[in-house]
Amino acid sequence: MDGGRMYVFSSRPRVVEDPWKPRWSPSERMQQKHGNIMRDPRVFRGITSSQPLKFAEESTTRAVGPKQVRRKFRARTPEAVQGRKHVDVQTESYLEELSDIPEVKETECQTDAFLDRPETPIFLAAKTGKDAATQIYEGDLFDFEEEVQPILEILVGKTLEQSLLEVMEEEELAALMAQQRAFLERRNNELPEVHRLQEQERRRREERERRMAEQRRALEEEKEVAEKIAARALTQQQLADLVPSVLASLRREGYFYDPVERDVETHFFPRLMDDVESILQKNCRVRELLDEIIYDVTQKSLDALEELETKASDP
Repeated sequence: MDGGRMYVFSSRPRVVEDPWKPRWSPSERMQQKHGNIMRDPRVFRGITSSQPLKFAEESTTRAVGPKQVRRKFRARTPEAVQGRKHVDVQTESYLEELSDIPEVKETECQTDAFLDRPETPIFLAAKTGKDAATQIYEGDLFDFEEEVQPILEILVGKTLEQSLLEVMEEEELAALMAQQRAFLERRNNELPEVHRLQEQERRRREERERRMAEQRRALEEEKEVAEKIAARALTQQQLADLVPSVLASLRREGYFYDPVERDVETHFFPRLMDDVESILQKNCRVRELLDEIIYDVTQKSLDALEELETKASDP
């Protein structure tokens, strides 16, 4: 109330939005098939660094939960009437300057100078065990000159024995080499004689085989001639009576014949009979044609006579 006047706020009535109603219905969501992710209204587009406050606000509203959903869909401040406008005013006790540019301060610090690394100490292994000592009196240790004599005798004896064995082995190898050389020389001297004897034996074997082959061929030829003579005599004896009977049966069967007679019988007579038959058929046909002509002429003459007699008898 100011000076007796009362301030009354009035605005046009409007329907309050249901905070629990989703922004898209299931049917609209099915119809909106966003093939491009940049067209999806659920995806934030733009540079996020230029709008930190708005992005933070939207990120808080995206949180899932009853409290966040109620905060998002609660009733908003009504729109200002004509001629007025809403102004953002701080209601805190202390005013605070709002800015989207964060404060930046430079701070420096000084570190100590780098020191040289100390030298690595020499590694000494840890001492283990216990120290012990013993006392050696004179005469406890052995006398080298006295104790070394048996060992020296054994070494010298073994060396001499090995040397003798090596010398004997070399002499034996030399004797074997000389014996081998003598054997090779004797073999080389005897080798031509061996070759001559082998060649002579080979010629004798070939000559013996050749004569045996000739003898076998001669025996086979004699046997073949004897078999042929016996077969010829047997054949002549068997064919003495067989040939006349076979010739007679062949003549009866017609295997032996006179060529002229066979030619006359097989070629001349059939052709002659065919010619005679064709001539007879022609004669028969001519006679039939002549009989028909005579019959036609006679029939025509008879018809002409009957016609004349008919005309003569009519008054």
